[in-house]
Amino acid sequence: MTVKAILAQKGHDVLTLGPDEKLAEAIHKLAAHRVGALVVTNEEGRIVGIISERDIVRVMAAHGASALDMGVRDGMTAKVKICHEHHTITEVMEVMTAGRFRHLPVEKDGRLDGIISIGDVVKRRIEDAEREAEEIKAYIATA
Repeated sequence: MTVKAILAQKGHDVLTLGPDEKLAEAIHKLAAHRVGALVVTNEEGRIVGIISERDIVRVMAAHGASALDMGVRDGMTAKVKICHEHHTITEVMEVMTAGRFRHLPVEKDGRLDGIISIGDVVKRRIEDAEREAEEIKAYIATA
């Protein structure tokens, strides 16, 4: 299965915010939408960073409550790993595991096109394993 197939099922909607918004706004969006990361984009929809719960904890530990007034750009991860719709689930899992993160933005034509989470990947792997098990059972039953 590819990233394209996952996005076809789950959609291309991604929660974003701009690099000049405050960390307090990022925290509010994360909590309100019950997500673990937000993609930071510029006006053209290009990915300029990602901010996760882990990033916010790191900034809060360093700056305390004053971090809430800091800009998202001061807490985001600027060197964002991305994937494209042709990448496979296995490739995406390898990138996430190596980087120790749970969200991978999808880029198409230089712009944000979606996001893949570790939950999306695990769900698809389980579906694949269940389908393969059913196919094996059907094969054995007809043999």
